Amino acid sequence: MADLTLTGKNPSSLKVDVLVVGTCSTSDGVAVVADQLPEAFVRQIETLAPRLGVTGARDEVRRVPAGDGVSAGVVVLAGLGERAADGTFPHEVLRSAAGAATRELAGTDTAALALPAVDEDELGAVVEGALLGAYSYTRYRTGKDTKGAVGSIQVVTTFARSGRAKAAVARAEVLAAAVHGTRDLVNDAPNELFPAAFADAAKAAAKGVKGIRITVLDDKQLAAGGYGGLVGVGQGSSRGPRLVKLSYTPAKATEKVAIVGKGITFDTGGISLKPPASMPTMKSDMAGAAAVLHTVLAAARLGLPVAVTGYLCLAENMPGGNAQRPADVITIRGGKTVEVTNTDAEGRLVMADGLVAAVEDGHDVVLDIATLTGAQMVALGNRTSGVMGTDAVRDEVKAAADAAGEAFWPMPMPAELKAGLRSTVADMVNSAPSRWGGMLFAAHFLAEFVGDTPWAHLDIAGPSYNEGSSFGYTPAGGTGVGVRTMLAFLEGRAGA
Repeated sequence: MADLTLTGKNPSSLKVDVLVVGTCSTSDGVAVVADQLPEAFVRQIETLAPRLGVTGARDEVRRVPAGDGVSAGVVVLAGLGERAADGTFPHEVLRSAAGAATRELAGTDTAALALPAVDEDELGAVVEGALLGAYSYTRYRTGKDTKGAVGSIQVVTTFARSGRAKAAVARAEVLAAAVHGTRDLVNDAPNELFPAAFADAAKAAAKGVKGIRITVLDDKQLAAGGYGGLVGVGQGSSRGPRLVKLSYTPAKATEKVAIVGKGITFDTGGISLKPPASMPTMKSDMAGAAAVLHTVLAAARLGLPVAVTGYLCLAENMPGGNAQRPADVITIRGGKTVEVTNTDAEGRLVMADGLVAAVEDGHDVVLDIATLTGAQMVALGNRTSGVMGTDAVRDEVKAAADAAGEAFWPMPMPAELKAGLRSTVADMVNSAPSRWGGMLFAAHFLAEFVGDTPWAHLDIAGPSYNEGSSFGYTPAGGTGVGVRTMLAFLEGRAGA
């Protein structure tokens, strides 16, 4: 991750490779939004903007020569869109502009950001965006064309010596590291990140983090413990399932929160085989578990006074000779039986085991996060996640997402869809009898395993993996979605 510092120096005097300043759209054209830049330079940019193709639109990034009076080699113009009525810019706009700029500066050694921030909260958004955008996944790349993230970043601010500003930087560094760690796991190749390897990666990531305790159940222990969802989904693979339990329990915890994550390290669909074109991105079907792992570690690193336990439900869904069949009946942890009518509706089976384990351990609230349904993308697209569950917890998650800058939308759980769970041979089926409302039906299935515990389900199927071009602080590939929302949720529970 890029090294980031605050500076109170005049941005014109900074000897960096690139100086980033803001631009915004106005009724007259484009305005440069930065203090202490030479007036002649500002006038020149604003005059030439139309010919340079600069509009000031949100997330626009344009490079221009630095000109006289600016020590940086190049100036980057980062678009902020239009000002709000009070003359400021929303936090997410600042976050996105900073991230778009640093993302475009991959391979640059030094950069400085002089974006508008009227208080420490706005500064925190700039810092967070800068670090989120400064991400590069190069594990499998070779050759001289490999470009890492920007090396070091200075953020220009009048609050450089403020204690609140320094705290904002410290939090942003922890948060960005958690998002980057999640992205890395999602981007890893499935031949290397199988359930046991994921469990080992979790142990390695937790090593040295104060207050973390981690336990792993292997396939034999899962079978002995009655975890029929994990065992059933994983039995078609030569690489057995795992359940990783990651606990952070501070002495003065005010709340006990459980987070359950879906960790299908590769999903072929099992015997209900997916079309070939749908396969390559199925390495990302473990994004929920990756987000849970790094959210718990971030909570520990920040020393939040809330106990949080993560459950990583890890399996590989393969169509091997021992794979579970449509019409099989399995027994979930706790005794409920499920008729498997579609082996490609496997995520809810492993999540059921994890949810039961979380409820058994006793928590004030349970969240689960999963790349659960294609229906999420049909309903909300590939940038907005769905959240369902107990009304109060669902709304709390939505508020946390809004504060964090992640797009989540509250979805209903219509009572009539629950009737679709009925099976003629078991307690329930795992797949909806109709194509309609698939995301909502899946939430009803999961609700069967949480009892009376307050609960919310986060479906991140589309937003977890960006198959298109990069945008804002979001790269192509793994996005790390959910980490910021869940951390904000925990901070809210901790009274932070």
